[in-house]
Amino acid sequence: MADIWPGSIDTSAAELRDRLRSPINRFVAEHQLPESFYRLIEQYYLPLAVWLADRRSPERTLVVGICGGQGSGKSTLTDFLQLVWAQMDLRCAGFSLDDIYLTKTERQGLAKTVHPLLITRGVPGTHDVQLGLDTIAALCNADAHSETPIPQFDKSIDDRAPRCDWPIHRGRVDILLFEGWCVGARPWQGAEAAINALERREDAAGIWRSYVNTQLAGPYRELFAMLDLLLMLKVPSMECVLEWRRLQEQKLRARSGRGMSDDELARFVQHYERITRNLLDEMPARADCVFELGRDHQIEGLRLNSE
Repeated sequence: MADIWPGSIDTSAAELRDRLRSPINRFVAEHQLPESFYRLIEQYYLPLAVWLADRRSPERTLVVGICGGQGSGKSTLTDFLQLVWAQMDLRCAGFSLDDIYLTKTERQGLAKTVHPLLITRGVPGTHDVQLGLDTIAALCNADAHSETPIPQFDKSIDDRAPRCDWPIHRGRVDILLFEGWCVGARPWQGAEAAINALERREDAAGIWRSYVNTQLAGPYRELFAMLDLLLMLKVPSMECVLEWRRLQEQKLRARSGRGMSDDELARFVQHYERITRNLLDEMPARADCVFELGRDHQIEGLRLNSE
């Protein structure tokens, strides 16, 4: 394990920063990012782009998983990496675990036959794992003439977007990013008792959480096995996840009049608490790269487990 980038990575990142000054400035402006974001770029994002690029083989696609809770910065990081790699003449593609949710009809079926809590998307068991496997395989096997559809989910209608509306990736892929709040998660062990009000009141018999854990041990294990490298954006605590999401909902209510109340949000977040706590406990020791986040969302530290 190391808590700093290797010297060669820092040198290459500094050279890249000077060469990409204009594209980086446009990125910060277009994403309306604060001035402090330049520090993240210099200390973490650019070195990460170089570090990952160095780990690819010219003969095959490098598949990188990014795990991070809501508000951890997964989307911004993904966009930035793709910008940098494009400037390095690397072909990149990416999609999210959120893009392969089961359809509303399929989740309604699970809610009737397995447990009502499975109507809420997000936990393992509410994704089309085969769609994820097929998409990753297609992108990894693509050639110069390939046209690969990238799945999309429309959260405004809580359903998968029509296939005709999916974006198309054309050509080969050097680096593939697969991001999501529980990407790379493993089943939990020996923690069957309810840990929050949702589990006590709505899953007293443990049927829902047992189903979720079985999915992690089965289909999701195969999906996550396709990752070559795993990056974790480690939130400080489960409490921070709730706090960050509460701020998002408050801004949404102020802007549009819509959004969950604090009580609704507390129940919603409890769907993900068990897996989030398990991730925070066991993933940092095995993820190839861990960014330690502070309560202010800023990266406070780095650890490399594959050096």
